[in-house]
Amino acid sequence: MVHFFQLSVPTNNKNSMTIRLYNTLSRQVEDFAPADPNRVTMYVCGPTVYSYAHIGNARPPVVFGVLAKLLRATYPRVDFARNITDVDDRINAAAAELGVPINVITDRFLAAYLEDTAAVGVVGEFAPNLAPRATEHMAQMIAMCQRLISSGHAYAAEDHVLFSVESYDGYGRLSRRTLKEMIAGARVEVAPYKRHPADFVLWKPSTEDLPGWESPWGRGRPGWHIECSAMAEAHLGDTIDIHAGGADLKFPHHENEVAQSVCAHSGAEFARLWLHNGFVTVDGRKMSKSLGNTLLVDQLRRHAPPEALRYLLLNAHYTQPLDWSEGALKQARTTLDRYYGVLREVADVQAAGDVRADEVQQALCEDINTPQALAALSDLARDVQRAEGPQAKAIAKARLLAGGAWLGLLGQAPAAWFQGEANEDAELDALLAERQAARARKDFARSDQIRNELLARGIVIEDTPQGARWKRA
Repeated sequence: MVHFFQLSVPTNNKNSMTIRLYNTLSRQVEDFAPADPNRVTMYVCGPTVYSYAHIGNARPPVVFGVLAKLLRATYPRVDFARNITDVDDRINAAAAELGVPINVITDRFLAAYLEDTAAVGVVGEFAPNLAPRATEHMAQMIAMCQRLISSGHAYAAEDHVLFSVESYDGYGRLSRRTLKEMIAGARVEVAPYKRHPADFVLWKPSTEDLPGWESPWGRGRPGWHIECSAMAEAHLGDTIDIHAGGADLKFPHHENEVAQSVCAHSGAEFARLWLHNGFVTVDGRKMSKSLGNTLLVDQLRRHAPPEALRYLLLNAHYTQPLDWSEGALKQARTTLDRYYGVLREVADVQAAGDVRADEVQQALCEDINTPQALAALSDLARDVQRAEGPQAKAIAKARLLAGGAWLGLLGQAPAAWFQGEANEDAELDALLAERQAARARKDFARSDQIRNELLARGIVIEDTPQGARWKRA
């Protein structure tokens, strides 16, 4: 694993730049000001830990981690929560298939998720300081269900608790869908115990073979939506400053969070700003198991520098789709090669002390504009190359490192970066030699297997009169 170190960015001029963010709720970019100037509260929907994370799952931790760092440099306290969904029907199915308790599944894949996100730089100031687990908040979920029933916004029916969408006039205002559109979009279950087809489950019964907790409605487990509302309330309060997540969560998950939270808190707004990141596609196509193009972070980071994965995840504005391709990943590596090459040329120069990279910070203040921030980083790298004299080089180097620190980039020593590249080249040379040996003994199955493995990593084998060689596609 690559370990990132963080260059300290001076934060003694807090609140010096206005942070502006696109609010899904209002559909406009707004100046951000927390309800409490001494404490920012932010909640980002986290993983459901039943399988390995794909590269699309890594985008929210990376981009909203950059926002967390920006907020921490601006305000005296930031409480950043990213939940862990560790009770879910997909987890139950995985556990049942292996014949193990659900915690065996959740512990395994939570550890994998944390390793993957740490590898792509979601550490330190980029990481949440709160990581609530759903299974540790059953009492809060049950209490919220009880409040919703008492206030007439939910009802119990056949061991279920359901939210009554007709009891809340604001239902649909986040996603801006009509009730009819929401029923179609959510593919709601039509059940005889529902008062309205769009009513959604807050609590449901568990059979003996499923995990369950005792409640006033019998042994059961929570619905997905109530989990986030209860955990956000427990750790951040009734109204939070920022709620963020993927665009796929806008409806029904976030819409339902708004409804149940507002109604549970006597009409108080749940989140003042809503941020949603766009999808990650692969060569212009949606990732799916049926297409066989789901890219797992665990696999990608073994065949490409994790910092290059991070760079590519920051290469498009977070609100827009991001298309992943071998060509784009290769370009990310090439760009980082250039930056680390620049730093290697001034390795003997001590970076100047308290130097900022205001152009990078300013780009991030404008709705987390990471493409603009990366463009500014490129300019800072050119400044290092053009600098003449020890003092100019020291200041330029410090500005480049400070710019990289805002983005979680350039935290390695240049020698470590290029050593990683050399190690991968040596591994590819060894695989090529193994393939040649397999061909010599007519083991064409192994030869083809190696070729396919290299192709999956974006490596093409060329058979030339001088012998076989590999190159990056």
